[in-house]
Amino acid sequence: MASLVPSLGQLVSDATCLFKKLFNDEAPKIAACAPGRVNLIGDHTDYNQGYVLPMALSLVTVVVGSASSGQEAIIVTASELADEPKKVDLSLPNEGFPSFPGLPHWANYLRGIMHHYRALPLPGFRAVVVSSVPLGSGLSSSASLEVAFYTFLQQLRPAPVPAAAKHPHNMMLPPPRFTFDDGDKVAKAIACQQAEHTHAGVPCGIMDQLVSVLGMEGHALLIDCRSLESIPVPLSDPGLVFLITNSNVKHSLASSEYALRRGQCEKAASILGKPSLRDATVNDLEESRAQLDDVTYRRASHVIGEICRTLKAAESFKNGSFQEFGKIMVESHNSLRDLYEVSCKDLDDLVCAAMEVEGVFGSRMTGGGFGGCTITLLKADAIHRTIQNIQERYSGTPTFYIATPSEGARVLNLS
Repeated sequence: MASLVPSLGQLVSDATCLFKKLFNDEAPKIAACAPGRVNLIGDHTDYNQGYVLPMALSLVTVVVGSASSGQEAIIVTASELADEPKKVDLSLPNEGFPSFPGLPHWANYLRGIMHHYRALPLPGFRAVVVSSVPLGSGLSSSASLEVAFYTFLQQLRPAPVPAAAKHPHNMMLPPPRFTFDDGDKVAKAIACQQAEHTHAGVPCGIMDQLVSVLGMEGHALLIDCRSLESIPVPLSDPGLVFLITNSNVKHSLASSEYALRRGQCEKAASILGKPSLRDATVNDLEESRAQLDDVTYRRASHVIGEICRTLKAAESFKNGSFQEFGKIMVESHNSLRDLYEVSCKDLDDLVCAAMEVEGVFGSRMTGGGFGGCTITLLKADAIHRTIQNIQERYSGTPTFYIATPSEGARVLNLS
């Protein structure tokens, strides 16, 4: 059956115990958490200013800690981000001395958050990070870490509220410094996205950070990645379940191929004379086909089609047309496999195995691709036989999670 995931309370307890063990039996004063996410449909559309339909998960990253009297930023991780509990002492940035990338690589996500956090200088602090979000699974462990750490810093040193705060609507890449109210959740997500760009070297879209911040219990979010507006989509039918299947396959080429795909999309938009592929239609693409090489054409074809599929899928789910939603999920997977070329045999096999089972509406790869997870919509009474069929048909060792739409980033009470 589905894997047992440590509860939020257990994660907080584990982090607190480790903090006391490492820091002279002192109890942490501050705690925050942020979820991973699963994308139901709309992959590789966010950095093209399109639409996505993710939901926040009960899988979370927890940060506990306290301010310290010194000028050290000591962080220990006991999650999959490190093979074993590891401690790192990060340089505290200030307005004259920003934080730069360095070693270990996993700590660059934290350096980036400190660099882009608006209230500088930061005080010294000690913190412990634990997580139930599996690393490299396509469930956004990185955004979960970024948003949880940012939320921790908000409690450590709240930022002053500016006189006027506006979202950077219609901007693909906002500037690396922000003048927004830290209570503005959209600005918070953008700061976390920029941290991943500048310090982790991943040119990600905004989806992961935004849903980690804005996640709503019992709902997916239809997010417009241009305006950064989101519409809640209820996922409350007790007869339906979204099943995540982790292939437990991780391909090292995922990061480099992600950047390559983004460049191909930007090239296609430029040839089409559009600000982004969000503005392009199928007719635009066909009219300019002679100017596009085959690979660039197929990349653009996926994105344009996926944006339309995402809007159609959200409407189908709201209308209770689950067969239609499932059909669109499979169309999305086929496009990611054939046009965008980010699937792999493991993911294809998982989708095929799921689709063989009665009671399954649809299945697709989710996330960046080249390994990671699939997401399957099925009837609740089909969970056991679906898992059984996948285990029998898939050559690897999959892990299963029931996807529960959950709350976004939040401060935790340690008392």
